[in-house]
Amino acid sequence: MTQRIAVIALALAACVAAIPSRSDDYPSRPVRIVFGFGPGSSGDVMSRVLAQRMSQDLGQPFIVEGKPGANGQLGATQVARAPNDGYTLFLASVSNATNVAITPASATDLAKELTPIALVATVPSILVVHPSLGVANVPELIALAKAKPGELTYATSGVGSPEHFAGEMFKMMTKTNLLPVPYKGGGPIAIDLMAGHVITSFSTMPPIIPHIRAGRVKALAVTTDKRAAVLPEVPTIAETVPGYAMSTWYGAVVPAKTPREIVAKLSQEMLKALAAPDVRERLASLGADIVASSPEETAAIFRADIANFTKVAKAANIHAD
Repeated sequence: MTQRIAVIALALAACVAAIPSRSDDYPSRPVRIVFGFGPGSSGDVMSRVLAQRMSQDLGQPFIVEGKPGANGQLGATQVARAPNDGYTLFLASVSNATNVAITPASATDLAKELTPIALVATVPSILVVHPSLGVANVPELIALAKAKPGELTYATSGVGSPEHFAGEMFKMMTKTNLLPVPYKGGGPIAIDLMAGHVITSFSTMPPIIPHIRAGRVKALAVTTDKRAAVLPEVPTIAETVPGYAMSTWYGAVVPAKTPREIVAKLSQEMLKALAAPDVRERLASLGADIVASSPEETAAIFRADIANFTKVAKAANIHAD
């Protein structure tokens, strides 16, 4: 009997070994990459750069789909409810962490309802103004804002967006009163900023850099604690307002119950794409610093930022109406 059981066990083991992994033929059809803001936003640009490279590497189309609305929340919710098969990805941003901070009861929780693949990159934001404002630097903007309290507008991607947090931190630290104006992403912000419909913004770099170089908007300062390599002549806000720092990150995620082997394969392929010289050059030209972290490292960053933004939201009384 013992011998017979051993033979059966060996046969079962052989059968299991012969069963192909779910990731062996993945992907066998097109994959969607959803991002949470409108055309021309940083998420749009990054999604398309990654999609092009991963399509090339994996032999299947990676199709980019914008789902703007609710500060990136609509896209996150759509992907969280998608099938757990690895064919729907979401390029999450720091906005999805701030959403949890300001609406914990309704926001899709990055740390619980979605599974990280990789943190793709961080992107400095940049304080830009319409040339007609007539200010040349941050001290002049602060002086004008104090002379005209509540009259100067700044564009955001909605309540709790990175631009909103950056603006509210600036207001708190400079004791000024700027008026936030919500938009659906970096593309619409850039259009209205160039037209003078909104006077300033703490914009993420990718959608605004071409307009800075063309002279359609004026760059005053970057929001990170160090100057950006792509615009080294532009000072930091911290050079005028010590201690000020804010940056935006982007990370790829899938629905929470996606099989681990597919998550691992996606992570491997995304890190491979991010190591490609053409991808690195393209993202660097937009001011992005590539991170390329593991799923575990990315999950830890999500948890830490949700905790930090919850503290900031409470101190600045940032909440969704």
